[in-house]
Amino acid sequence: MTNNYEILAIIPARGGSKGVPKKNIRQLGGKPLIAWTVTAALNTPCLNRVVVSTDDREIAAIAKEYGAEVPFLRPEKWAQDDTSDLPVYQHALQWLEENERYRPDIVVWLRPTSPLRTSDDIAGAVRLFVDTRPEWVRSVCEAEHHPYWMYRLDDLTMQPFVNGVNIAEYYRRQHLPPVYRINGSVDVTWADQIQDRGNLYHGFMKAYIMPSARSIDVDTELDFVLLESVLKMEKK
Repeated sequence: MTNNYEILAIIPARGGSKGVPKKNIRQLGGKPLIAWTVTAALNTPCLNRVVVSTDDREIAAIAKEYGAEVPFLRPEKWAQDDTSDLPVYQHALQWLEENERYRPDIVVWLRPTSPLRTSDDIAGAVRLFVDTRPEWVRSVCEAEHHPYWMYRLDDLTMQPFVNGVNIAEYYRRQHLPPVYRINGSVDVTWADQIQDRGNLYHGFMKAYIMPSARSIDVDTELDFVLLESVLKMEKK
């Protein structure tokens, strides 16, 4: 039962973005991008707290406006282009423990660049985590491009990317075995995996499967165009 655990959602949203400037507060479907994730998290009953980790005061103000907590500003050194997720997790958990004596059992990582993920997706991933007790649950969707149809190029000579695969056997999509990719929407782990072990995305992991339609990740201007089109279609 998820209500037996203290569950914290962390939404990482740094101010810098090279691909799309001010990406996390850019308007999408009438509200800032980050608002989609904040709203989905706040509508997920199993989450006890929803905290945004950001270095940017404008993002912080908008996150608060939509109901998230922003109890700290992330240090600039943990908000660089090459900053991995681990120190961002660790900073948030350490700050909350040192300043509020708060230590959750479970951490849910919700990137604001996955705006179409729903509260049901979040709850489903948490439920899978609690029921199966792995080290991680990570959301996935079916891969758009199958690795059996990919090649390495050796002086423009095509060689199968996956060694040992006879590509001629898989000339029709129906012949391909299902393959999945990480979609970046929901990650769930035990807080002590982060704080005590520094375990980032390895060990015993289970997959929460999401449809491709809710797995669009915002990274470029084209992604925004695609998302706006999807939202218009849904309204119709």
